[in-house]
Amino acid sequence: MKNVIIIGSRGYRYNYGGWETFVTEFVNNCVDKDINFYIPYLTHNKKNNKNITHIGKLEQVELYVPNTGFTTMFNFTIKSMNYYIKYLRKNKLKNTIIVILGSKIGPLMPKYYHDLHKLGAKVVMNPDGIEWKRDKWAWWIKKCFKISEKYHVKYTDQVVCDSKAIKEYIDSEYKVSNKSSFIAYGTYMNNKIQDENRCKKFFKEKDIKSNNYYLYVGRFVPENNIETIISEFMASNTKKKLLLVTNYEENEFYYHLKSNTKFYKDERIVFLGPVYDKELLTYLRMNAYGYIHGHSAGGTNPSLLEALAYTKLNILFDVEYNKEVGQDACYYFSNVHSSLARIINICDELKKNKIEKMGKECIDIIKNNYTWPIIVSKYDDIFNKLLGE
Repeated sequence: MKNVIIIGSRGYRYNYGGWETFVTEFVNNCVDKDINFYIPYLTHNKKNNKNITHIGKLEQVELYVPNTGFTTMFNFTIKSMNYYIKYLRKNKLKNTIIVILGSKIGPLMPKYYHDLHKLGAKVVMNPDGIEWKRDKWAWWIKKCFKISEKYHVKYTDQVVCDSKAIKEYIDSEYKVSNKSSFIAYGTYMNNKIQDENRCKKFFKEKDIKSNNYYLYVGRFVPENNIETIISEFMASNTKKKLLLVTNYEENEFYYHLKSNTKFYKDERIVFLGPVYDKELLTYLRMNAYGYIHGHSAGGTNPSLLEALAYTKLNILFDVEYNKEVGQDACYYFSNVHSSLARIINICDELKKNKIEKMGKECIDIIKNNYTWPIIVSKYDDIFNKLLGE
């Protein structure tokens, strides 16, 4: 029996982001009956601290951490590590794998690594993207992330990179090709909408017409090239709308966009806000004329995989992470003036059979490389190797 502890997400739930989806899909798609999962769940309610629930082969413990903004997940990861080291000592679990998501607590890893090894546990780490390169961070935060990354890579038994480009960077920077591997992020493929009437009602309320809009789904951050997407869309000749599904707020970046692009003067630009309803988000993807992906940092991006699974026409920002996934089945734009506007104009004139062909190529990419069963089986192979099975 293998025991897998996954630390670094907010827990087994969908309604936040990539790591939470990863954890939930990993547990749901694991067919190995000899695995027990242990996952901490972030709570901001003190009364729930250390409440334990069981969901099939998953044991989930709620751990209280106050909401301190930027440092919340750092504190939660530390508390989770401390909890499970004590748990391993008390329960004497055998054949244990600790999976750490992200590189949040690097300077503490030497102690944790040695403690876990004394308890017979192996450590697997997924660094996610190259966090210290993200534009949103101040220079000193970038430096802290770089140091943390270094410790995480050194004090782990296996580094799993969800992008070939990230693996190449990790291998080149830290000379660890002997303990690094590439396993992509995953996605699901299910185009059956259970409650289509509810989705149609949403479209009617928001004045959305099927096949008459381009879609953006992602965080409201500069590194996702939102300014380029909006300004280039406004410069294009399309009569279609641009729907932005993002957690925008009226903050400094929002006012910067408002001032620089004057998007509020263009009726085609529509901020929908965040959509956490999976079925509604799938419906939005399925009925989009095209999807625009502006992410420029990170590994295999979840929203990109979902786009390829459900949207036939995809336009991606031209970086190695995106090209690795989209291959020749997508269009690519850059920050060069008129790059995206020109592509949108071209896409508006595409014949239906061309769009259908590109859509089929996108689906084939997902089916052959990125479904959750494929991803989970690859992780299971690594677990078995580390445990000598």
